[in-house]
Amino acid sequence: MQASTTSARSAARPVRPARFQAGLDLVGLTPLMEVTTGTSEVAIGLIDGPVATNHPDLPAQAIRGIGPSRAVACNHGASVACAHGTYVAGILIARRNSPAPAICPDCVLLVRPIFLDATTGSDDPRAQPEDLAQALTECTDAGARVVNLSAALARAAIKDERALTAALEHAARREVIVVAAAGNQATLAATAITRHPWVIPVVSYDDHARPQDHSTIGRSIGRSGLGAPGVEITSLGTRGRPVTASGTSAAAPFVTGAVALLCAEFPDASGHEIKSALLAARAGRPATVVPPLMNAWRAYHVLRATRPRRKSR
Repeated sequence: MQASTTSARSAARPVRPARFQAGLDLVGLTPLMEVTTGTSEVAIGLIDGPVATNHPDLPAQAIRGIGPSRAVACNHGASVACAHGTYVAGILIARRNSPAPAICPDCVLLVRPIFLDATTGSDDPRAQPEDLAQALTECTDAGARVVNLSAALARAAIKDERALTAALEHAARREVIVVAAAGNQATLAATAITRHPWVIPVVSYDDHARPQDHSTIGRSIGRSGLGAPGVEITSLGTRGRPVTASGTSAAAPFVTGAVALLCAEFPDASGHEIKSALLAARAGRPATVVPPLMNAWRAYHVLRATRPRRKSR
């Protein structure tokens, strides 16, 4: 991993396919990624599957396990859980010259696996709410500034929803921003996660700024959420070849990565300030069940007007 204060301005920009670059441009990430590569002082919580830490495009020294077992690495590279975790990790912290979006390569990734490594036969791994609540609390207590949830939520009993709500309240008190995939059920719906006011639910857009029909939408998602690229997104695979996938699981880490870069660039900004800056794109917009596209570059300028940037070293 590069030093935490290395700027992307001095690094060669990787050659990306036009479609790939269009997604980054669409949500204002391209100029923000030129300003900063993040810092090791910013930790991203990844509640997902295990990660192929031996992948040459992942900085293994920046990936840390948390939770009871602290296990991070995949035991079964062919499992859906491992593929899912590695794919999302690639979007967040892969090396900038890799085929993945590689939004925040100098950040630390706190991996809390909740999907069984041996899970197969599902493209949309599901998490039990009690497991998710525990994992979210552990990420919060481990020092994450932002947590990515690209997981479908299994049906919850009332007591399980209470535990999950308590974990989200704990994150809110610590100002740990929670970014969650809205879901791919193509329906109007909400869960204990996406209806919580502290959570940023994320729906999928294509590179022509059109929301995709597969995204779950709803009043709470439209009120508190954002849109991000989620169609044919290429990231890291577990067998050395890039993987292309679509859905809100692919879209959510674009917002998570933007949060991490903003935290790195404005270390004195609170979680509320970072979240408010990202949601500034909603100002003056009429209420709808579909959230607007994220504009990370606008959020950068909102924060720059009120907060000092990180000092160069």
